[in-house]
Amino acid sequence: MSNQSIHAPSSASDANTTAPTDSTSQHPIGVYLKVWILLFVLSTLSYLVDYFDFQGYVRWSLIIIFMLLKAGFIIAIFMHVMWERMALIATILGPPTVLLVLIGLMSTEGSYIFGRRVEYLGQPIEAERIHVSDVHSAEGEEAEH
Repeated sequence: MSNQSIHAPSSASDANTTAPTDSTSQHPIGVYLKVWILLFVLSTLSYLVDYFDFQGYVRWSLIIIFMLLKAGFIIAIFMHVMWERMALIATILGPPTVLLVLIGLMSTEGSYIFGRRVEYLGQPIEAERIHVSDVHSAEGEEAEH
């Protein structure tokens, strides 16, 4: 058995599946243009969130959803991650995903604990809202003295 027989394909069908072809080694420009247009549309939608003056959780949820979609398309298409091996994709995207899940769990637990403290101990004085004019008027009085 020679070295050539080990590395050479045994049939024509093996040659087609193992050897890269020119059509699969280059990405068509249409994919990039479609993603570019989609990114433009997502950016427009994220600006419309401010234009229509959404507030509260709806505003921040929409902004974060559009941000993550845009980042995902940029990473997948323009950084060529979509065409990489699954092991590399898991190595790159796994740790940030785990961190985001843990941050979400911590923020949920923090909100729950703060809510229980307020429920049982009452609202802390430091947690009361103050207006900006209260802070600036106190600074102005100190400057006059």
